[in-house]
Amino acid sequence: MADEYDVVIVGAGFAGLYMLYRVRQLGLKAHVVERAGDVGGTWYWNRYVGARCDVESVDYSYSFSDELQQEWQWTERFPAQPEILRYIQHVADRFDLRRDISFNTEVRSAHFDDSRSRWVLTTEDSRTLIGRYCVMATGGLSTPARPDFAGLDTFGGDWYQTSLWPHEGVDFSGKRVGVIGTGSSGIQCIPEIAKQAAHLTVFQRTPNFTLPARNAPLEPDALAEFKRGYAEHRAAARKTKGGIKTRSAGGSALAVSAEQRKAAFDEHWARGGNGITSLFDDLMVDEGANQLVADYVRDQIKSIVKDPDVAALLSPTDHPLGAKRICLDTGYYDTYNRDNVELVNLRARPIASIDENGIVLSEGRVDLDVIVFATGFDALTGALLAMDIRGSRGTPLAEAWSSGPRTYLGLTVAGFPNMFTLAGAGTPAPLTNVVASIEQQVDWVSDCLAWMKEHGIARVEADGAAQDAWVEHVFAAAEKTLMMRASSWYLGANIPGKPRVFMPYVGGLDGFDAILQDVAHDGYRGLAMTLLAVADGAVAS
Repeated sequence: MADEYDVVIVGAGFAGLYMLYRVRQLGLKAHVVERAGDVGGTWYWNRYVGARCDVESVDYSYSFSDELQQEWQWTERFPAQPEILRYIQHVADRFDLRRDISFNTEVRSAHFDDSRSRWVLTTEDSRTLIGRYCVMATGGLSTPARPDFAGLDTFGGDWYQTSLWPHEGVDFSGKRVGVIGTGSSGIQCIPEIAKQAAHLTVFQRTPNFTLPARNAPLEPDALAEFKRGYAEHRAAARKTKGGIKTRSAGGSALAVSAEQRKAAFDEHWARGGNGITSLFDDLMVDEGANQLVADYVRDQIKSIVKDPDVAALLSPTDHPLGAKRICLDTGYYDTYNRDNVELVNLRARPIASIDENGIVLSEGRVDLDVIVFATGFDALTGALLAMDIRGSRGTPLAEAWSSGPRTYLGLTVAGFPNMFTLAGAGTPAPLTNVVASIEQQVDWVSDCLAWMKEHGIARVEADGAAQDAWVEHVFAAAEKTLMMRASSWYLGANIPGKPRVFMPYVGGLDGFDAILQDVAHDGYRGLAMTLLAVADGAVAS
């Protein structure tokens, strides 16, 4: 027996919850399917020690309800995973969202039935859900890149992935620990593991730029004062590229004196947080300007790390600063001054295999009790392609995306009627405050559903020509920046065999919003539409 709904939503993270809230407001019957045991998305799974958001808490939160904004009390400038999860759980409870969510339920397939103009979703436990619309809120960083090392199954100790961390936590006391990977997750967990472990070996293939977070408690009086101007703050943030208000000296980094430039960089380094690439207008488009800020960060690394050889290994030289997502840390570089921490350069001594006792390198070996894999995600497309999604006439999404993701506005796909994707490829979400991007996109999709109902439209999908034009625009926009100069997960470079296509849209939250509004005001230009009468088998008037 199938359960029928107006809207079936896959995923109960920030995007899925807000989508459910909005479609309820439209009077639509909706249901969310979530493979985890509770709400939270990436914050349900990523419970590793040190897990923390790199967007400030007052921004990394919903803005759709002022009552919610005013009542929730953040305790830190950059919230840790437990606090973010508590916040999302509070949202689910406050708006009574759980009654329309099935937890511990993984979608196996989603097929569009042309004869009925309905999506038919089947789950791993053989449940069937039918919906007029299907919204994929699966998250951009939700499919872990599984460790692929010869001999891993023979390892006699324990091993963990940061993205699938045990809920009960892990005790590293007295253990010889190895961490593989120095992206954001590795950079966050390494300082914390080093405090517990008898010895920590960090295996690094590629160093990443990371800036100090300068995290601190939020004083109640200061937070209350901030909340009094929340509406103005949100409005200003939505008019920015990243969805976050940042300080900017403006102009070109090359046009000011070395003293002025250093003063701007020093002030940002002392304040902490992201946004250093926004200090001057040309830091992400001019190689010479970017070299200046990259050199500044490399100089900071040299000043912190006592061993000059280790400092050199930790200093990125193969990509512009900001071409990969800049990480935030608490004491990361200083961790390498500890006597119990060692850095292994995998470019000089790659991993040959893993055996019962530890990691075998091309030269030498490292015996370990625990291995932590901070190896990242199959970003933006992994969760969608893990499902058997088939559109009109049975076309598999994996076939339609065989050369990389192709969308219109990142929200719709040609040949997949009434399916919407959120915060993924073709949108600016991966490069912005993702919660702000989620609200922007969910609002647009919700308005589109209301418009369809008002105009008697049964089916919408991306027009093929409009989709081609959008894919070309996304690529052309990236080409004008330095973003293409790195082998990053933005390009799928961390997944063997994945097509090398720059997936995010670099036009910013503000630029994307202007496009979305223009498309909507023009009758949802670029969407191919089918009238209700035609979809029901009658002759359209």
